[in-house]
Amino acid sequence: MGDSNRISVHRVLGEGLVADVVLWKNWRGAVAVLVSATTLWYLFERAGYNFLSFVANVVLLLVAILFFWAKAANLLNRPLPPLPDLEISEETIARVADALQIWLNRALSVAHDIAIERNLLLCLQVVGVLWVISYIGSLFNFLTLIYIGVLLSLSLPVLYDKYQDQVDDRLGLIHGVIQTQYKKIHSIVLSKIPKLSNKEKKVQ
Repeated sequence: MGDSNRISVHRVLGEGLVADVVLWKNWRGAVAVLVSATTLWYLFERAGYNFLSFVANVVLLLVAILFFWAKAANLLNRPLPPLPDLEISEETIARVADALQIWLNRALSVAHDIAIERNLLLCLQVVGVLWVISYIGSLFNFLTLIYIGVLLSLSLPVLYDKYQDQVDDRLGLIHGVIQTQYKKIHSIVLSKIPKLSNKEKKVQ
């Protein structure tokens, strides 16, 4: 493969702060995310700290610091603590709503194809994905899964960006094997299943 076929991982990730952190171009941010995720995972998973009490203690500490800072600033004629305007803009709400609408429409489309169109292949794919998620969920709790996701997001993209040609070659071979096996299964099993005709669909 030549360089012309290489995918810009930085561009795929949006070329912003998130891309810089995930690809370790902003190494301070990546280290901060890694240390924060590891600390939270240790506190809640190993030390047995309660999430609600943790949030309450953090907010309590922040309120106490801001209160004493403001009091000291008033007594010493110093500037008050710089607090930004903490509000969510309408544009942000609109973007989140648009993204949520796209995902919900995709899920409803899949449900329609399974329930109404009786797409057996799609149904088997959904069952397989849900079974894999259920199996993985039985091995780890939710917090550990999130922590593993953070570790993978900070390692896999940068490794793929570095060894993209080798990974693409291996994935191409795996994809070829999967396609071959799928064609065998389709010719033996799936092609034997009768499909509903348009008249039967209209009657039902």
